[in-house]
Amino acid sequence: MKIARFSTGHEPRYGIVQDGPGGAATSGESEGRILVLKGDPLLSAPEATGEVVDLADTRLLSPVIPRSKVVGFGRTYLEHVHEMGGQGTEDPVVFLKPNTAVIGPDAPIVLPAWSEEVHYEAELAVVIKTLAKDVPVERAQEVILGYTVANDVSARDRQRAEPQWVRAKAFDTSCPLGPWIEVPEPGGDFNPASAMVRARVDGRVVQEGSTRDLRVSIPELVSRASTIFTLLPGDVILTGTPAGVGEIRAGQRVEVEVEGIGAMSNPVLRR
Repeated sequence: MKIARFSTGHEPRYGIVQDGPGGAATSGESEGRILVLKGDPLLSAPEATGEVVDLADTRLLSPVIPRSKVVGFGRTYLEHVHEMGGQGTEDPVVFLKPNTAVIGPDAPIVLPAWSEEVHYEAELAVVIKTLAKDVPVERAQEVILGYTVANDVSARDRQRAEPQWVRAKAFDTSCPLGPWIEVPEPGGDFNPASAMVRARVDGRVVQEGSTRDLRVSIPELVSRASTIFTLLPGDVILTGTPAGVGEIRAGQRVEVEVEGIGAMSNPVLRR
């Protein structure tokens, strides 16, 4: 089940995305449709209003605006650790992004004036559905609503130069999320433990990896995060990026994709 947050020119609403005749709906798919839901699925069980809108007539928004935080994990893929100059023995690092960093599909990534080297990082993201603290690994799935696609946009020059990653990771527009939340269903095509993650710049594949290669499993990442922070409904956990990160420049368009969920893209600009 795909839960989207969207607008048709009025207040943001939620809905369930249905496949078009050509197969699974993707961001920008003209044949898909959305079954409109009452209220916020993070606050109550999804309930249909009876209204149906064409996907092509909507503007997809970030599928969630975290009420509290985005928790990021870095150094979770061995090959990415190596490409960043690490040895692979380091523990995953934890950082935060504020909810002001979050944007949705097609919203512009604005390169900050104080950075000359900004990178894309395609990632699988976890959306939390309930308050959670000190969650055992074996119960982590109980606090997960679903999964979405993230671009952990990073000011790499600032990340190298400064001992903390706050400025490099937390600036406005540094956390595109979308196109919707995938809630896994029995027998479904999406498996978060073996999903391909890709990035494209101007249509060219520049990054590709599988969540099979995570050094720490997704349930363990959720559990670790909950030992540090109290997780709240709508919080998002970024699971890290595979190897292949690289620079984005003004005028380009960067697309990130997780197979089984979908893809989203954002233009890049400098003001």
